Amino acid sequence: MTGELSTRTTPSVFPALEALLPRVAKPVQYVGGELNAQRADDATWDAVAVRWALLYPDAYEVGLPNQGVQILYEVLNERADALAERAYAVWPDLEALMREHAVPAFTVDGHRPLGAFDVVGVSFATELGYTNLLTALDLAGIPLHAVDRDERHPVVVGGGHAAFNPEPIADFIDVAVLGDGEEVVGDITDVVAAWKAEGRSGGRGELLVRLAATPGCYVPSLYRVSYGVDGAIAEVAPTTPRVPRTVQKRTTVDLDTWPYPKKPLVPMAETVHERASVEIFRGCTRGCRFCQAGMITRPVRERSLQGIGEMVDTAVRASGFDEVGLLSLSSADHSEIAQITKGLADRYHGTNVALSLPSTRVDAFNIDLANEISRNGRRSGLTFAPEGGSERIRRVINKMVSEDDLIRTVSEAFAQGWRQVKLYFMCGLPTEEDDDVVQIAGMAHRVIQAGRAASGRNDVRCTISIGGFVPKPHTPFQWAAQAHPDVIDARLRKLREAVNANRKVGRNVGMRYHEGQPSLVEGLLARGDRRVGAVVERVWREGGRFDGWSEHFSYGRWVAACAAELEPQGVSLEWFTTRERGRDEVLPWDHLDSGLERDWLWDDWQDALDGREQDDCRWTPCFDCGVCPSMGTDIEVGPSGTTLLPITPINTGPRPHADAGDG
Repeated sequence: MTGELSTRTTPSVFPALEALLPRVAKPVQYVGGELNAQRADDATWDAVAVRWALLYPDAYEVGLPNQGVQILYEVLNERADALAERAYAVWPDLEALMREHAVPAFTVDGHRPLGAFDVVGVSFATELGYTNLLTALDLAGIPLHAVDRDERHPVVVGGGHAAFNPEPIADFIDVAVLGDGEEVVGDITDVVAAWKAEGRSGGRGELLVRLAATPGCYVPSLYRVSYGVDGAIAEVAPTTPRVPRTVQKRTTVDLDTWPYPKKPLVPMAETVHERASVEIFRGCTRGCRFCQAGMITRPVRERSLQGIGEMVDTAVRASGFDEVGLLSLSSADHSEIAQITKGLADRYHGTNVALSLPSTRVDAFNIDLANEISRNGRRSGLTFAPEGGSERIRRVINKMVSEDDLIRTVSEAFAQGWRQVKLYFMCGLPTEEDDDVVQIAGMAHRVIQAGRAASGRNDVRCTISIGGFVPKPHTPFQWAAQAHPDVIDARLRKLREAVNANRKVGRNVGMRYHEGQPSLVEGLLARGDRRVGAVVERVWREGGRFDGWSEHFSYGRWVAACAAELEPQGVSLEWFTTRERGRDEVLPWDHLDSGLERDWLWDDWQDALDGREQDDCRWTPCFDCGVCPSMGTDIEVGPSGTTLLPITPINTGPRPHADAGDG
């Protein structure tokens, strides 16, 4: 199944795969041919220097809409010397048949074997996808362990937020990319192309050293980890002077020069999101202490009005989608959000195109913004994330959403025709007590009461969604003890009792929650070190697949694997999760630089314990987190001095149909 980074055409496995598809669920997810997909012909395959397989280690329905994969897919395919195809995790039913009939892991574009590519780029949205990575590698005939690969095998590159601590999968990947990917994939392509042009000079080892010298690229095999008698890391040191002691993340500046994706993929099968998505800015300086994404994507970089307008226009015309999502970590925080939403609402007024803001904060939201977003008549509901039920716990996490502001906002929304609001919370936050969680019920009840008073109707609804908190690297909570699943589940039971205690309003409150056990495993993988890799492999060998899906997740399997692999080394599942770290402990990711000063993170952790808030540095003087000077970047916010494209109403008409044979 393994390729040799060859220059010869690699045949499609589709004839063998096609015979299996009638025997599996949702076979359409494996056939490719989506609108805007790019399938390289044999001549192009033979002509290009570097071939990428972009693997999203989860199901097609989750992976296809992923913005990061779509961006890199287009960026790489625009190069004359490279091509990129996509691959997704296969469900266990197809995996079993592929093993039975010796069909290797494949891309959905050309149905070429993963082992035939030069680079397999893996995008991790969550650590719970690690076992799926091993399935893909094994099906591809690529040795699981990086140390067993040679120049015949693809270079396995991991990226995404989880790459900021790739140590639990250090044995399985060759390279981890820290930060933004638009530019670094080009640099990796250049390095691989030059190495191949030199006849693979120095073998795979030389290629890895060159990649390790590429900014933003971390090669775990070129770093040695030693441990102290207490089980903690003593040192992480390079094994050669040719690689840096500390690896810095990559930051893409001037997002207007990277207007991707230009042609969103239109799925063949049902997916979790079916819309054109436009990232209106990247980064966040709100300082929510639990939020890894907000910390590691600093500084804030806004797109201009003109850039956003052009991207929306291009995406709608190319895809025929009837919804455009304006994405960021907190979209209403864009300094020109009012002009953006009004301009787009004017442009698409009277058409079938609707706008959405998937991520908003109560204190950045107003009813005028909501009215512009919903001008085409779609009022499915408003979503906010207070995160904590009590004012005290919101100070701890630096999420200062006032309950008064929330009630005021939803009251006005209910008065103007909205009928539903969804509120997101976390359970198990540092310093949390039972009452902090139980207070969520009171907030939900008051939302219903305010909605009834404002609308004069009794059919208003509030849904509360609660997830277990997972401490993440490169945040002030990276030192925190994670709550045990028993604590999480007990608090959620008390919350449900509190919601139901007042039946008059409680019947209008829906409650969705995630049990604590998957969160604990995510915590193990998020803050683990290289010793956790043996746990991942054991879980996979014992049948672990799709651990992010409740129907496939087995807590018992993970607990048993931890006992077998960690305890002989003097550590445990609890050691990696429910234990608080000290200031001087070497953390597994300390040699990977997100730009944030370690001392600043520690001081913010102490502020959290004392319940002290931190301001947003976009609008206040710098508070020395370290990102801008260390990364050579700066905050980029408006006003941009530009405008949207001319406001010309556009009727997109029916969505084009994709031909399964085109790409």
